[in-house]
Amino acid sequence: MNTKRILAIIFIFCCTSVGWFILGGALNMRTESRGSQLSGAVADGWGPPLQQAHPTAWIHAPGTAQGRMEFLPDASKIQVDLAFEPKKRGLLWHRTYAVNFQAEYRITNPSPVAQTVYTSFVLPDPKTTYYNFTLSLGEDGPSKKTPVQGALTEAIEVPAGESTTLRVSYETRGIDQWTYTFAGAERIRNFLLVMQTDFDSIDFPLGTGSPTSRESSDGGWRLAWDYPDVLSAPGIGMSMPSVLNAGPVASRIVFFAPVSLLFFFAVLVILGVVRGESLHPMNYFFLAAGVFAFQLLFAYLVDVLAVQASFFLAAVVSLILVGTYVHAVSGGKLTRLAVLAQSAYMVLFSYSFFFEGLTGLTITIGAVATLAVLMRATASINWGHAFAPKPPNPPGIPVAPAAA
Repeated sequence: MNTKRILAIIFIFCCTSVGWFILGGALNMRTESRGSQLSGAVADGWGPPLQQAHPTAWIHAPGTAQGRMEFLPDASKIQVDLAFEPKKRGLLWHRTYAVNFQAEYRITNPSPVAQTVYTSFVLPDPKTTYYNFTLSLGEDGPSKKTPVQGALTEAIEVPAGESTTLRVSYETRGIDQWTYTFAGAERIRNFLLVMQTDFDSIDFPLGTGSPTSRESSDGGWRLAWDYPDVLSAPGIGMSMPSVLNAGPVASRIVFFAPVSLLFFFAVLVILGVVRGESLHPMNYFFLAAGVFAFQLLFAYLVDVLAVQASFFLAAVVSLILVGTYVHAVSGGKLTRLAVLAQSAYMVLFSYSFFFEGLTGLTITIGAVATLAVLMRATASINWGHAFAPKPPNPPGIPVAPAAA
């Protein structure tokens, strides 16, 4: 190994890195362009993130500034069933879900005389489709009205101090998260919301409160928010579980590939010098092409296969390419070293991107372990002799012609 060969290997490394950056940019463009086009289609079919507002009621009060007195239900019992149904479009999974909402609200006339009590129930989104929708106030039966700007308003005569019941139920679909809000409500009394999920991974959106009780149930969770008498009650919500998206994962793996190749080449160069089995720069060119095939194949397999299957298939193909080539070039002397190095730096490092928060730790441990191995293996090497130019071969001795 000499300086010219090292410079040639560095040049091959730089060219391969440029290829990875081009591939990563193309992958990002595919993900973003197709994702933006298909996200609109998903939202049109499944609806947006849903936010259900707490209903309000009011009675006419001529002496007030607005001509009416608003108040909230004095008791609420709500059942929400969430079914996670993710949909894949292009290289992205969308966190879609179905929701079954059923609620009963007790509304009491706060006036000392009989009043016409008006109730307003606002749907989460006026453009979303609602199945099996029913709304009834008192004993009048289901309302036949059509929502106006996403809200249904009903009225009923209620004696002084008496109560009536508002019942609402519907089924619909949304994306990302479902929330229940108490906009403008300073005090919530006798409120109970029970949420049943069919998924284990639960997460509460920013600005919402944790449930007052929870228990595992039917492959998911049964969560309850019980507010007997709460001031400034926090909203209630559930974020759908995170889904591994092929496009972003593949992009991160591709952009990180130069770091993996740096470790791979460093191990081959240094331990090759130690063993006296240094490879020619043209060998490193084909090795770079062999490991590049891993990310290239993975980037396009994810269009037709599951992300995990795509990853392992691309990894196996690349390992076979590199392993068989090194075996042929070195006569089997460097095969094990090359396969182990590629498995650790190109495959294991890349696979760590499938686990949030573990990538940095995995790479750090790998780097420290590599440093320890190289320091141990090269401690007795005289680097001046190892990189010294080889003396020219002595001229051959001419052979005397045979006697006649």
